[in-house]
Amino acid sequence: MSPADFTPDNPLRIGTRRSPLALAQAEMAAAAIREAHDLADTAVILVPMLSSGDKIQDRPLAEIGGKALWTKELERALVEDDIDIAVHSMKDVETIRAPQFTLSAMLPRADVRDRLVGVAEISSLPQNAHIGTSSPRRAAQLRALRPDLRTSPIRGNVATRLAQIEAGDFDATLLAAAGLDRLGMSDVGTTIDIADMLPAAAQGAIGIDHLTARPELASFLHAVNDAPTFTAVMAERAFLEALGGNCHSPAAAHAVVEGDSIAMRAEILSEDGSERHSASLTFSASDQDGPAGLARTLLDDASERLRTLFAS
Repeated sequence: MSPADFTPDNPLRIGTRRSPLALAQAEMAAAAIREAHDLADTAVILVPMLSSGDKIQDRPLAEIGGKALWTKELERALVEDDIDIAVHSMKDVETIRAPQFTLSAMLPRADVRDRLVGVAEISSLPQNAHIGTSSPRRAAQLRALRPDLRTSPIRGNVATRLAQIEAGDFDATLLAAAGLDRLGMSDVGTTIDIADMLPAAAQGAIGIDHLTARPELASFLHAVNDAPTFTAVMAERAFLEALGGNCHSPAAAHAVVEGDSIAMRAEILSEDGSERHSASLTFSASDQDGPAGLARTLLDDASERLRTLFAS
């Protein structure tokens, strides 16, 4: 596909969720594509849509379909030719996807860490503090650090969550540093070191996918793909696939590309944080069994009770 194929009269249509963060990330992708292919502003447009995950706000995501709720409307739009490509927060993309969709590009990864909002430090939270989080990983990691903490689901966009903290509904919450930065909120919250809270697999990465039946888009998107990000994130996703489990299973992974190798650290936890296993492994970037080997190491060390959380 030639960049000349996309014009103001026949623009590249980018599908995105309607949330402020999703729109900001989609515009980042659009800007990168325009610059890489020297396209006019109006030759690349956003097509916002409301996902099921955005519509249903009164229950934890893990109870109503998990990550698929963020992507299924965009996938439908790809199939029905309402959009050409879709932009996703990679940590929200299901680990196992239908073969009719292909991830072809990722933008350079942003800060992978979490930020604590409401207090300056986890240690400064009062005894039995109430934390708003819908992430099983974050809840388990917090309980591992502070068993006295209580966690309850919190849903909504970033502004809604911050308003709940301001209103006193919770003592604190955790948000991705990358999302806050992309919304111009770099001064919000305290960044937590990954030694204390390892991030979710693919956190901080923005991915672009399309129909596999349109391979010309893969070469078109190659111009905006950040190879180290793509390699690291795909390794983290391979770890999750090998691990098994679902949206209720607390797991974390972070990979860094070092030349021709990948250094990955990962962990699995019980839901209450009372059991926590971490391991690291460095393997060749071409070693497709490396992530699975790390998953096996963690599962072999885990108790039977913890292993059941990751039974495929």
